[in-house]
Amino acid sequence: MDNNDIKTLMRDILAKESQAILNIPVDDGYERAVALIVDRIHRHGGKLVCSGMGKAGQIAMNIATTFCSTGTPAAFLHPSEAQHGDLGIIQQNDLLLLLSNSGKTREIVELVELAHVLNPTLPIIVITGNPASQLGRCGDVTLSTGNSPEVCPLGLTPTTSTTMMTVMGDVLVVATMKAIGFSSAEYAKRHHGGYLGHKSMEQASKNCNN
Repeated sequence: MDNNDIKTLMRDILAKESQAILNIPVDDGYERAVALIVDRIHRHGGKLVCSGMGKAGQIAMNIATTFCSTGTPAAFLHPSEAQHGDLGIIQQNDLLLLLSNSGKTREIVELVELAHVLNPTLPIIVITGNPASQLGRCGDVTLSTGNSPEVCPLGLTPTTSTTMMTVMGDVLVVATMKAIGFSSAEYAKRHHGGYLGHKSMEQASKNCNN
């Protein structure tokens, strides 16, 4: 593949993934999801437990760490390890955020069943490309990716689907930050190193002086 072919491929992928993001359904599920996060975590002292398998699991982990850094306690739970004791991370007032493009991922479906044995009232937010799936029907709030096709030439590798999950996670994070009034001063308390640490402390200092 020469440079022109790569550029053409890149433009095609950018166009398809951009359109997929624009096709994510915008509905009141986001408002209900953020309300759940604020209530369970910021009013009742729980945490957001995020989970997914494979590539979706990596996105779930990223969402958890981003929530942590922006004032909402969160943790990643590997669905397979959950069956070997890690399920014990779930406590009263926690909230599950589960990611599965197909909504049929065995380990995630089983995680729902096991979590409800431990805590029958545990609420669940689901992000999936298949809201009618078994997992989608389990959600107290189910957010649809819109199920755009993967840009992988085989139509198999998680590419577009993980991009959409990332964006939807960003929406939940930013909306929650706004809901709790998360400030640069609070951000600085959580970032003490690196460029972001320096920038956040500098911004917090400016806000205090104004």
